[in-house]
Amino acid sequence: MSRSVLTSILLAGTLSLVAACGGKTPPVATPTPPPPAPATPVEAPVAQPRPPMPPVPEAPPIIDSEPAVVSDPLATMDTDEINRRAPLGPVFFRYDSDTVDEDGQRVLAANAEILKKYPTWAITVEGHCDERGTAEYNLALGERRALAAKSYLISLGIAADRLRTVSYGKEFPFDPGKTEAAFSQNRRGHFVVTAK
Repeated sequence: MSRSVLTSILLAGTLSLVAACGGKTPPVATPTPPPPAPATPVEAPVAQPRPPMPPVPEAPPIIDSEPAVVSDPLATMDTDEINRRAPLGPVFFRYDSDTVDEDGQRVLAANAEILKKYPTWAITVEGHCDERGTAEYNLALGERRALAAKSYLISLGIAADRLRTVSYGKEFPFDPGKTEAAFSQNRRGHFVVTAK
């Protein structure tokens, strides 16, 4: 057979096949996408509660290695200002006496405590009298009064080298009046801070 005959047969077979199928080309299968999923409503994100804050640790107590400084005005004053403040009380005596009575002992005990607090203070104990009697007699009585106050302070533990005495007799009255009340104020042992 000739080539042209063979080509004709093949062509005739193809045409008969096409005719048998009704002249239509066979359908080609194409993949179809899956149907869309039903729409679910989108919810807003729910705010989560904040976790609790961790506890703040307490600061450790501050421990000061130095003791607190307490203000002591007498420690910083000069002797003139100390004497104006008069921290040491006077001791009063009975008429014509150099004996320290119970009231005087209480005053001297309080003065001794102050002198112990300020161990660098040096003190002069002044002996005074009222105006009755001679100048010589009152100088001697004033000296005995000053020595009596000094001795009592020494008995309370105050060093003797911190204490000196002087007598002014009737020369410097505290109260210049002429009454017994004024005289009783003038019969005294008076304390002056002379060094610190």
